[in-house]
Amino acid sequence: MTGIVRYHCYIPQYRLRRSEIAAALGSNASGERSVAGYDEDTTTLAVAAALPVVQGRETSVGSLWLATSDPVYADKTNATTVHAALDLSPDITAADLGANLRSGSMALLAAARDGGLAVLSDRRGGPVGGADERTGGDASAAYLFGDDETLADITHIASATAEFIDRWRAPGSTHAHTWEERFGEQRYAELADQLLTTLDKQGVDLDGIDRFAVAGINPRAVRTVGAAVSRRTGASQQGADLAEIVGNTGTAHAGLLLADLLDAADPGERLLLVSLADGADAIILQAADTIADLRGRPMRDQIGDGVTINYPQYLLWRQRVEGERPRRPEPDRPSAPYAWRNRRYKLSMAGGRCRGCGAVQYPLPTICYRCHRADEFDPVNAGTENARIVTFTVDRLAFSPSPPLVSAVVAFEGGGRLQCELTDVRGPIKVGDEVVPTFRRGGTVDGIHNYVWKTCPHRDPSANNES
Repeated sequence: MTGIVRYHCYIPQYRLRRSEIAAALGSNASGERSVAGYDEDTTTLAVAAALPVVQGRETSVGSLWLATSDPVYADKTNATTVHAALDLSPDITAADLGANLRSGSMALLAAARDGGLAVLSDRRGGPVGGADERTGGDASAAYLFGDDETLADITHIASATAEFIDRWRAPGSTHAHTWEERFGEQRYAELADQLLTTLDKQGVDLDGIDRFAVAGINPRAVRTVGAAVSRRTGASQQGADLAEIVGNTGTAHAGLLLADLLDAADPGERLLLVSLADGADAIILQAADTIADLRGRPMRDQIGDGVTINYPQYLLWRQRVEGERPRRPEPDRPSAPYAWRNRRYKLSMAGGRCRGCGAVQYPLPTICYRCHRADEFDPVNAGTENARIVTFTVDRLAFSPSPPLVSAVVAFEGGGRLQCELTDVRGPIKVGDEVVPTFRRGGTVDGIHNYVWKTCPHRDPSANNES
């Protein structure tokens, strides 16, 4: 097993009060849940989490494993879109791990074996006003494994598997079904006991665990197993409040909890992550002495960086209710040959820098607009560069699930300009504002999702605005 080299979580900036959801059924609820934007799905969430992780290390990624319970495509592999957006090498494996909740822990274990990249991404929902919709959340997490400069090393793993009816969803359905929670609680408590016994037989000193976290979709089971682990280890539980303040993010939740453990860990501490889903999986890690110097922005910094939306807006974004159709012709279906020919620019935002005069252009041209040299360009990628607005226009006639549509020309710090759509615009903008690239869904025609790069206003971690 390799160790964790980098990690990053992405929590969308939108928040929905649970009281608004519960009011649809005449009940009450407290807290908030995270909500993906109208142009975000599990593929774009995955790219948002993974991009900072692989920046500068694209050639060291050994494989890519995508875990989600809400895949964008069936039959087609969703991980290949993430692979293209990250501009990774074509000679590595990129695979989906199935539309199930256990795939999150499996992605971590698969990536750890060969220095790969595990990306856990999910959007959770359910019947209108129901418990799944209230308690769910949207988020993603990415982990890059390797041997050099690790933040934490995996020391032990253990798994226990059992077949029982706790939660299920038919293919193609958006609504899951659950058995009585007490039944699942009992089964997961038994599995957790088996798991801890296995670790004990492996020679793990359970009294030496400093922090632990428990992920699972059954809240009663999470509480019961958390109490059992606390008794056996004497360790403090981390992240138990995330389900209340962000929501249970399904497949991604184990990734959020692991990030919370790593963010809080002191050098040398031993960490335990337990995941409950049709079985139980445990990963024990030891924090490196240099963990404080290697980790980035804490995951919890994103929790307070939220913009509140209302319930009808959420339902429109999720296409649970139908909005007014645009009064313009329907867009054409995206062309597969065109997308293939322009895949590096379209999906990884690649351009070229002229070797003669240094001018940067997007997409990669044949002739330099400045010095007119032909076919003399070095590749550049703007996916991680900040930019500033040069000019923009606000279109109140064009269709958008979150009107109005804002189009802008932006200039990148490293050179080059690009015309693109602005997304997540929640207030006034002006020329000179800082924006950052973001991988989003442009539209869907005949089941084909047209993924494009947009830009969005730079998010101030200290801001907490409502609209």
